[in-house]
Amino acid sequence: MSRFLAVLRSWLMMVAIIAAGNTFQCFQDSSFLRENLYTGRPGQVNGLQARTFGVWTLLSSIIRCACAIDIRNKTLYYITLGTFVLALGHFLAEVFIYQTAEMTIGIMAPLMVASFSILGMLIGLQYLEVSEPIASLNKKKN
Repeated sequence: MSRFLAVLRSWLMMVAIIAAGNTFQCFQDSSFLRENLYTGRPGQVNGLQARTFGVWTLLSSIIRCACAIDIRNKTLYYITLGTFVLALGHFLAEVFIYQTAEMTIGIMAPLMVASFSILGMLIGLQYLEVSEPIASLNKKKN
């Protein structure tokens, strides 16, 4: 496995673990979202919205963890990339369209994680493409 994919696997696992922690914060107390993410209109954040956000975050965490474990699975790789695209789109929409979030550190952190992850995963595609013909040649020999 290339060094880049090894680093990407570590990054995905770290992001998955952090997301799992955020999930528990969402289930424990909805004020986490009011105080850290949706500061533009904190009155719109309620327990139901916090738990829904928590479930979405947990699902993303599970997908990212699975990809970190099996990074050569292209279908899983693209689904994982999709979780970051959705996250980036969601947070950008909340800041610029719905104005429920403001550009604080609480919103800039997930925007940066999603952006860096998308970039890293797009670069990582090159390494998946390069290693695939080698793997198929090894299968043909056996």
